[in-house]
Formats: sequence, structure tokens, C-alpha cells
Amino acid sequence: MLVSKVMIILKNGKGEVNMKKEQLIQEFREDLSEFREMTRKFYAGEVSQKEYKSFSGGFGSYAQRGGQASMLRLRLPGGRLTKEKLKFVVDVIAEYGVDKVHFTTCQTIQLHNLSEKSVSEIMGKAFEVGIITRGGGGDFPRNVMVSPLSGVEVGEYFDVIPYAEAVSDYLMEFIKTVKFPRKLKVGFSNSPANETHATFRDLGFVARADGTFDVYSAGGLGNNPRMGVKVAKQVSPSDVLYHVKAMVETFLAHGNYENRAKARTRYMQETLGQEGYRAAYLEQLNKVKEEKLEMEISVPSVAKSGDGTKVSDRRIVAQKQDGLYAVVYHPLGGVPDAKKLTELYQTVKDMEAVEIRLAPDETAYVINLNGTEAKKVLEATADGAQNLFESSVACIGNSICQIGLRDSQGALKEIIEEVRKQEFADGVLPRIHISGCTSSCAAHQIGTLGFRGAVKRVNDVVEPAFAFHVNGADEEGKEQFGESWGMILQREMPAFFVELGKAVEAEHTTFDSWYQKNPERLREIAGKYLR
Repeated sequence: MLVSKVMIILKNGKGEVNMKKEQLIQEFREDLSEFREMTRKFYAGEVSQKEYKSFSGGFGSYAQRGGQASMLRLRLPGGRLTKEKLKFVVDVIAEYGVDKVHFTTCQTIQLHNLSEKSVSEIMGKAFEVGIITRGGGGDFPRNVMVSPLSGVEVGEYFDVIPYAEAVSDYLMEFIKTVKFPRKLKVGFSNSPANETHATFRDLGFVARADGTFDVYSAGGLGNNPRMGVKVAKQVSPSDVLYHVKAMVETFLAHGNYENRAKARTRYMQETLGQEGYRAAYLEQLNKVKEEKLEMEISVPSVAKSGDGTKVSDRRIVAQKQDGLYAVVYHPLGGVPDAKKLTELYQTVKDMEAVEIRLAPDETAYVINLNGTEAKKVLEATADGAQNLFESSVACIGNSICQIGLRDSQGALKEIIEEVRKQEFADGVLPRIHISGCTSSCAAHQIGTLGFRGAVKRVNDVVEPAFAFHVNGADEEGKEQFGESWGMILQREMPAFFVELGKAVEAEHTTFDSWYQKNPERLREIAGKYLR
């Protein structure tokens, strides 16, 4: 892959420029000693789990449920996993015996079941390949999200990755200089598919056909979800840093520092009103435009050509580059077999310009493959989802997450095992989203069918259950949060999906067509299970 450098350098009045990324990395390296000491104290029982969580999150690490192991979140701006970074992951898996890996809905990789020693050592070694875990959790700017096929997708408005990566570097500067009320999530979309939910993020840049961005702000999922407020339209890509700075300043000025439950950006819509929020944002934007910001972007150009081999499969996506393909790999629940990643690396390591893009739905795309290479990658990833339903999304769940209420991974596994026995055709059941709690890490609120962890008392016995959400959507211009229809016991969810699949199959159609034709049939079937 050839890269041409485009420098957008606007120095401020004093001739100063932004702190270089290398300087930041050095500062983050120096912080590791503090992390090691705090982690030692936690495992020695000298600090509480709550105290450790408030500290470790800023380093991209949390103690898992039970406090006997740690997880580490590897930030991957735009979900880009180069071959060098993939090699780092597989080497770490081998060296430290990592047995659980998770592709997250924020386009990162989480390593699980780590010891006190391994979590600190892996964090330090990640710097060598440009992986920075700092700010991966806690009240910091999180991983910048990007439409996963940006730059190679047929029909995209334009490649948004260069601007997203510049924003990612810029946001790192705030980690040690300001105190945010809560975390800040930024997303870029390259088309109306809106895979990154850019229209309802804390800050979202939505590509337009004219080569500019519409900008949305103060949106988000979870408790009291909100669509974003459109704060600007037809923004030149060269101005994105001004909008990031305006978002930061607005959050600092109007965010809630007193009540964490209402400290996310979306609550500023409540305190200021939508018009009041827009005015506050634009006021900050006007102020920051008096400054001069530096942005360096790298515009990728795929020079690779196809080899004349044609390939077709449900997991093949033709790229806009003639003769090149992307292979879709969705490990069930976003949890690949750790050894499978080693096999994948061995398959692609000598392939020109190939990289992996992680998507917000826990899918991995292996891009820039010629036809012959695509066939090899298809074979190497044959253990993944076999149909749309199996590509369903689930957060890591309460077996690992401290705040998780239900085992979303376990629930999805139980459902898939039962549904597989029916051998339904692809599309008979839709992709579903299962979150273990109200945090909506699996985006249950925008799923066609979504589930959120809960409890239900049945005959004086408290049982694991999930709140059932219906009719969510994330496509730009059609966004809506699903409505809650009630609770379904976890143990009855497999039976519900089997019955639903049989009803759709009987009419020789897909779920989408079936539901559109007669939506009351879904309510009728669900009614047998709702409590």
C-alpha cells in the first residue's frame, strides 16, 4: 500500500505546534511504573476493586469479575489491525498463554484472563508496534471509530480514515491535560450505513457526497439514549480538529461533574435543551477557530492489482479496487479462538498490502486480497458465523465484566446451538444484539431485535432474563431506538427463536420480508414468552 503525505500545518500565533505523538508516547511509557505499582497493590489486597477500577481504566485495563484476573484493551484507531500489530497479538497470545480474545464493538481487541505480571508487560510491549492502551477506559477520549471498509468500499462517499487517524492522535493530547466529566466517543462514517453510529455518538462526523462532513454531537446509547444534535453541516475535512476542540471545550464547560450517572454528553441536551446545546457548541467552535491547529494526514492509496482470479462467496466483498476483495470473518460472539488468530497471521503475513479492519459489530474484514489470496483466507476463517443470525452481537458479559448483569455470551451460545439444529436458511432469522446490562455495549437499542440483561421474579424465584427491544435502526436518516416489549427468561430464549424461525421458514421468506408484511405476527409469537 502506497501512502502519500498531505500536510495541513496551521501554526498558532506564537509559532508553536501541537505536542508530537512521540513525546506523548514517552510520557505514557513513564506512567507504566505507576500502573505496575497500583496493580501490585490491588492483587496484594492493599486497594479495593473500586479504587483500582477508577485508576486502571485510564490505562485500558480493568480487573475482571472476582478480582483474580485482568483484561487489557488494545486501542486500534479506525479498527485498523495491520500485519505488524496482528503479529504482536499472536506473539503475546503464545508468550503469555492468552486463552480469551474479544473483538469489541468499539473496534478494539481485548485480551482476557491476564495475570498481574502479564497485563503490565503486554501494555509496555504494545508501544513497540504503536498500540497505545492509555485512555482505553475511564473518563478519557476512547478509540476513534471508522466505517470498517473505508477506503475500499464500493459506493462510499470518500475515505474518512485519514481524518479519523488525525483526530485520534489529537485526542491523545487531552489524556494528561484535562479532566473530562466522563468518557468521550468519536466516530466517522463513510456512507449512510452509519455503522459507527456517528449520528448518535458524543461526536460524529458523517460523510457527504460532496466531500464534506455533517457533524453531530451529544448523542449516545445506554440509559436515557439520545440521537445526536446536528451542530454543523458541510464541514471541510480540514476543519475536523476545530470541531474536536469545540466538543472538548463544550463538555468541560457544561458537562456534569457532580453526578456520574448524568455526566455523559447526551445529558447536556437535557440541561441546555437541543437549541441551547447547539448554541453552546457553536460558541466554543467560534472561539477555537481563533486558534491555529496542526493536522497531518496520510492518504492511503492501494497500488495492488488483482491476479485475474474471480471468487464468490457469502463472505466475500468486492472492493472498489478492481480485482481485490475483502473476506468477512465473524467469530461467534466476537470471540475468536486464540489459536485461530495465529493461523490467520500465518495465512496473510506474506500477502502484499493486506490488513484487517475490525467493525463495530465484532466482525473482522481482511482487505486488499486478490482472488487467490481471498480463497486462502476464506479457508482459514471457516470457523466463523455461517449466516446472518450467527453474526449476532454480544458484549463480553457478566462472567468477566464487573458491572454486567447477565451472561450475554452464554445466552447467545445457547440460542445458536439450538437454532443450528433447525438448519434454517440464511436470513430466516435476523442479526440480534445482546447486552449484559443497560450500558448497551452490544448496541441492543438499535438492533432489529435487541436484548438487555435483567432479572425477573417468577413464582418467588429470581431468574436470569433479558428485556426485549424491537425495531431499532442505525441507518442514517432512519435511526431509531427500539421499543421495549417486556422480559424474556434466558432459558426460554432458544425456544423463542426456534419458533420464530419456523414461522418465517413456513412462508419461504426472510425475517425482514416476513416482519414487514405482518409485524403483528412477531408480537403474537413473542407474547408467548414475554413476562
